[in-house]
Amino acid sequence: MFQLLRDGQPRTRADLAAITGQARSTIAARIDLLMASGLIAPAGEASSTGGRPPVTFAFSPGARIVLAVDLGATHARLAVTDLASNVLAEVDAPLSISDGPENVLAWVAETGEKLIATTGRDLKDLVSVGVGLPGPVEHSTGRPINPPIMPAWDDVDVPAILKRTFDASVLVDNDVNIMALGEHRTAWPGVSDLLFVKVATGIGAGVISDGELRRGAQGAAGDIGHIAVPNATDTPCRCGNIGCLEAVASGQAIAGALKKEGLEAANSGDVVSLVRGGDLMASHAVRQAGRDIGAVLAACVSLLNPSMIVVGGVIADAGEHLIAGIREIVYQRSLPLATQHLRIVTSQARGQAGVLGASAMAIDHVLSPAAIDALIA
Repeated sequence: MFQLLRDGQPRTRADLAAITGQARSTIAARIDLLMASGLIAPAGEASSTGGRPPVTFAFSPGARIVLAVDLGATHARLAVTDLASNVLAEVDAPLSISDGPENVLAWVAETGEKLIATTGRDLKDLVSVGVGLPGPVEHSTGRPINPPIMPAWDDVDVPAILKRTFDASVLVDNDVNIMALGEHRTAWPGVSDLLFVKVATGIGAGVISDGELRRGAQGAAGDIGHIAVPNATDTPCRCGNIGCLEAVASGQAIAGALKKEGLEAANSGDVVSLVRGGDLMASHAVRQAGRDIGAVLAACVSLLNPSMIVVGGVIADAGEHLIAGIREIVYQRSLPLATQHLRIVTSQARGQAGVLGASAMAIDHVLSPAAIDALIA
């Protein structure tokens, strides 16, 4: 019954009885339990058909709060949200993931506590923490597994470290997975099959299929950054292989190539600045990166048949050059049936995709039917 009320629409006891087929007495008892938990509240009166107007009830998302954490290779974004993923407070700061788990997670804990305080809420109102990390994560345990750009993080118990500060459930996933979830929930909830591609310091994808995030057997689904690109067999990748997409088309790879040509480019942000400044060499490099990414995505389109590809990450902010290169190759190499209704667009949630997805992941956990049953019991 609570899952019905999560859409925020006020309903009377009679409405709920008609929808669920349960007896009025059962509905009344369960409403009392949910109201005692604070998860639903009276929402006014419905129109009367004679006699006293019936009271309506609706989900109360402000009853609890969630801490959402999006960690990238060189940045961190934290947000405190309610149980409907409405952002109450947010902070974005530079942070190097290579500083190691103890330093980074200590900063997350300290910053998270301060951020919660700015909302006027107490730590006891926090029910869950959602975390995105820039590498492969075993979602069931929250442990990073051999992450290429996070060598000191391998098999680290991230939930246990954060639980030293937060008395709440802690869920951890790959950063692109949570970006895919955030983009899907906020911008494209009606799209059942979506591929989210992040192009930044690294490259990765999040897969939404039949309306659900798909992580694969070990949580490695969507790791397209380490698919080999044709004609790049002499380019070493930090994962240890050669010719990976990330090694030739990521923001770091583009910056490295431009630097060799004498341009001031140390990272993804510098690449975007050069393109926005009208530099032709940088623009051509980003478009070629789009073509290389498109070559890999063409295979993904044939395999997964998404109806939408959403491109996010820092390099997506470089204008149409990246998207144009991706579209050129995907539409050229994929079968007409697969691309007949395929849209390739830039992210609508942009920089907030990660924290919104981390919030959604945490909320789905604490508001699941099993969790609600345990709460009211």
